[in-house]
Amino acid sequence: MSNSDKKIGLFTASSVIIANMIGTGVFTSIGFQAMGIESGFALVFLWIVGGVVALCGALVYGEIGSRFPGSGGEYHYLSQIYHPAIGFLSGWVSITVGFAAPVAAASMAMSKYVSYLYPALPKSGFAASVVLVISIIHAVHFGIGKGFQNVFTTLKVAIISVFIAAGFWAKSEGDANFSLNTEAYTSIFSAAFAISLYFVGYSYSGWNAAAYIAGEIENPQKNLPKALLIGTGTVTILYVLLNYIFIKVSPLQEIKGQVEVGAIASTHVFGQIGGKLISIIIALLLISSISAMVMVGPRVSEAMGKNYAILRFLSKRRNNTPLVAIFVQGLISLFFIFTATFDQVITYIGFTLNLFLFMTVIGVFIARYKQKSLNYTGYKTFLYPFTPLLFLFIETWVLIYGLIYKPIESQLGLLTVFSGFIIYYLNKVKKRG
Repeated sequence: MSNSDKKIGLFTASSVIIANMIGTGVFTSIGFQAMGIESGFALVFLWIVGGVVALCGALVYGEIGSRFPGSGGEYHYLSQIYHPAIGFLSGWVSITVGFAAPVAAASMAMSKYVSYLYPALPKSGFAASVVLVISIIHAVHFGIGKGFQNVFTTLKVAIISVFIAAGFWAKSEGDANFSLNTEAYTSIFSAAFAISLYFVGYSYSGWNAAAYIAGEIENPQKNLPKALLIGTGTVTILYVLLNYIFIKVSPLQEIKGQVEVGAIASTHVFGQIGGKLISIIIALLLISSISAMVMVGPRVSEAMGKNYAILRFLSKRRNNTPLVAIFVQGLISLFFIFTATFDQVITYIGFTLNLFLFMTVIGVFIARYKQKSLNYTGYKTFLYPFTPLLFLFIETWVLIYGLIYKPIESQLGLLTVFSGFIIYYLNKVKKRG
């Protein structure tokens, strides 16, 4: 078998990116964006901006991944670019926020969709039950769900495509204005627009998966940028069109503040019975997102446990599974479910994770400076330095507005990062002892 046969081709690379991006957010977040923005143009433009930011970030991560090959993502990159302490903070945030909070958010969203069919359902209890059941399954059986992720991703794309096609034919019952007028301009430069990008960014999360496979792609200088364009571009088109349909078929007052916007819009497109059917399908598809994060997240925690003595308990395995790490992540998810609302969890996730995305993208400038004497021949960021600068400009805008207008969630994010410093210091003390 030739070496090229072992490499990932363009189609597979694009599919991996799409699979990692399509998750909970696109079915749940437009209702919260509509609470502060009523311009149809601005609401759709949100998703275009989100796609551009994701593409810029993915292109930069492609170069970072090529310059610093190895597993671990930001944990590995930031340790190499800055200092092991910064890498540890990134890993600490992955343990406490990166997977546990999205698991909670997806479970909360699933409970909302199920409660759309059964209004008497205890939402928090149902969401907690979903986390517990899936965590137990992964704790006792390593292979569960592993072979179904591509199938579920295909189903998601198919359902979104069918819904979009049906939505264009459906009667327009929405009342949002899609014109580029004064209201649209005002909305785009408002605090609500910046805060809404947290929800959009959550929906697009997964674009950084491209960095993890950069070294495995056949002819990466040629195929990596193509895969990034195809993968992120495909998701952007689907997201923009899907949210346009949500707004086109549903009155804004009906979807404002609602998580189950897919169910509400489906009722307008397919009627009551069709809407309930789509709600059931979306709820089932959310299981794949929860399962994937319950599968991957504890293995990040396990890796941290192997490298740091103070977290050694997270590396304990049983039946070929990181049992303790799964249990700990599940407890953190339950904490979010019972103490926060869906939009608070998303803002907390967005602010905290964006800090490290921001630092990683800045790292491309530092890496080029540090390695300027090397004859680097790997993948280089397309349209550098414009690409990383555009990403950093938008992220700075979002982070500042987050601190100003969502102070509690943002400060909790900073507190989470600070707690990581304490754990890192205690680990050094324990190591010396």
